[in-house]
Amino acid sequence: MIESLLVANRGEIACRVFRTCRERGIATVAVHSDADAGALHVREADAAVRLPGAAPADTYLRGDLIVKAALAAGADAVHPGYGFLSENAEFARAVLDAGLVWVGPPPGAIEAMASKTRAKELMAAAGVPLLAPVDPATATGADLPLLLKAAAGGGGRGMRIVRELAVLDEELKAASAEAASAFGEGEVFAEPYVEHGRHVEVQILADAHGTVWALGTRDCSLQRRHQKVIEESPAPGLPDELRAVLREAAVAAARAVGYRGTGTVEFLLSPQGRPYFLEMNTRLQVEHPVTEEVFGLDLVALQLAVAEGAALPAEPPAAHGHAVEARLYAEDPAAGWAPQTGRLHALEVPGAGGEAPGDTSRLVPGAASGLVPVGPSAPRLRVDTGYAHGDTIGVHYDALLAKVIAWAPTRAEALRALRHALRRARVHGPGTNRELLVRSLGHPDVVDGRFDTGFYERHLDALTAPAPGERHAAVAAALADAAARATGDTLPARLGGWRNMAAPAQRKTYGEHEVRYRATRDGFVVEAVEAVEGKGGEGGEGGEEADEVRVVALSPYRVSLEIGGVVRHFDVRTYGDEVHVDSAGGAYRLIARPRFSETGHRPPPGSLLAPMPGTVVRLAAGLAEGARVTAGQPLIWLEAMKMEHRVTAPASGTLTALHAAPGRQVEVGALLAVVQDAQDAQEESSP
Repeated sequence: MIESLLVANRGEIACRVFRTCRERGIATVAVHSDADAGALHVREADAAVRLPGAAPADTYLRGDLIVKAALAAGADAVHPGYGFLSENAEFARAVLDAGLVWVGPPPGAIEAMASKTRAKELMAAAGVPLLAPVDPATATGADLPLLLKAAAGGGGRGMRIVRELAVLDEELKAASAEAASAFGEGEVFAEPYVEHGRHVEVQILADAHGTVWALGTRDCSLQRRHQKVIEESPAPGLPDELRAVLREAAVAAARAVGYRGTGTVEFLLSPQGRPYFLEMNTRLQVEHPVTEEVFGLDLVALQLAVAEGAALPAEPPAAHGHAVEARLYAEDPAAGWAPQTGRLHALEVPGAGGEAPGDTSRLVPGAASGLVPVGPSAPRLRVDTGYAHGDTIGVHYDALLAKVIAWAPTRAEALRALRHALRRARVHGPGTNRELLVRSLGHPDVVDGRFDTGFYERHLDALTAPAPGERHAAVAAALADAAARATGDTLPARLGGWRNMAAPAQRKTYGEHEVRYRATRDGFVVEAVEAVEGKGGEGGEGGEEADEVRVVALSPYRVSLEIGGVVRHFDVRTYGDEVHVDSAGGAYRLIARPRFSETGHRPPPGSLLAPMPGTVVRLAAGLAEGARVTAGQPLIWLEAMKMEHRVTAPASGTLTALHAAPGRQVEVGALLAVVQDAQDAQEESSP
């Protein structure tokens, strides 16, 4: 029996495993980098061991240090989580060689599936349908588009879509570099890219006694940059015959490698419904909660039981209802999914519990219930996270803040419950993809189950358009600030609407909206809301001039406005110049602007500024001051939160300054280089 478990991971998955360990009476050990010294997973563990450094290559990818940590802390088992070393056969062997229990599949099974190229050969022999690989060295236009993938690891790292042969070599190098950084292995392969395909997978669970469960299907087609954003179980709209084919193929894949423990077999479905084997993830998946909620199982508890040698019943429990998971990322979808960093002030989802799996029974082999799931018929919510209020989100690791999961008897109810929960959540701190998630869950294509892996490519502009309620959120922020600056008490509710007043007004600017208001004996009166420099598009002239907006109640933290005859409430919290306004109609993160524009130093024209905090990982070949560059040419690569981001030339011209260097840490807005536009250079040289 396992008495003490070390989780060779961090963040949300470490917290998730620790939760089950507490329930089963197992002591817990965390490992942490210097950047994670105060992280939630460290605070929740019974003991913790430092891994010196911050970069993954120096910490969470150092299997030798992790094994030493387990022995030093007295752990007798290691759980790898997902990512990092979770699919590294050598690490699994090192754990076993040290006399520790490995909570995962046999090293041989990991090895067989670790390389996607070798896995495809194995699956072909087992009769599993798959896409034939393409040799990049001999690829022609007829082979396009191509999908480049890292042979090791997953999570979308090292993945590229190539639609032009001219950029194939460059993309191969970029994919290889990103894969090497994420997994320590730079092998990349190419295969045909299936347009408008769906990403469907099957959760498997196998014991050491010959039993293999196929726990339904999951649809993970809603992806950004080849990383999943929204997942659900069961996959919608599949005929029973196709579901059977997928389950049988998944079981065949597991048996072909003598699998044990949890794993996932991933497939790509063509628009015609033909399945192709993608890969087998020999670990627990990020999206495992939707399977737990539908089957009433605790997959981590089952992992531990199988590692202890327990036998599974011959058949898995029956599935009930539908579950949907949304990944809340600290990122800006409208700015190329740029990661966001900073202090997390609040993370609350009303009505959600943090226990897994939801409110159903914790069912493991040998339970008296016989693995019959018991759950309520009303929708339920669950949040899995590795952060708490006050924590800092840094640049070194994944941008995932939390996973919000909703279960309901039907898919429509689950989508609605999750959308409602995300809209009402309090997420204060760095910018997130929360609004994108809310809009995605209500999009007709998602609601009707008519989506594929290209969904965000087609709909991103609409899903990231400015929120229509931001104008009134700015009004609420300005009035809450005015209340705080007045007496600090709740002010009278007898206030007027939009008016043209002769007396001077106070002005406050939030985001793209300038709010003008004045104080009267009866309270505050709002005069107008205008777009800043033509932005925003809602206030002032041409906006909602006919709307009668009246302040009903006001305090520094809550503002009630009557808008067009309807009273709406806004909760306001201020953190420095960052203001968060939450309402039933949406949540808004606004930045308070200074009244007068700054007149300090401005970067010269053609400046390349860091779009996010991160590390410079490489420069374009031969890049140096004086080099000629062309518009759109990739010049500098930044890595932040385990993803690479390109900085391209804004125009054709000459590189007149270069401040970026590989290995340099930069903050958002840092000057990386300057490109002098060819036309500007010609004008300067003219007499």
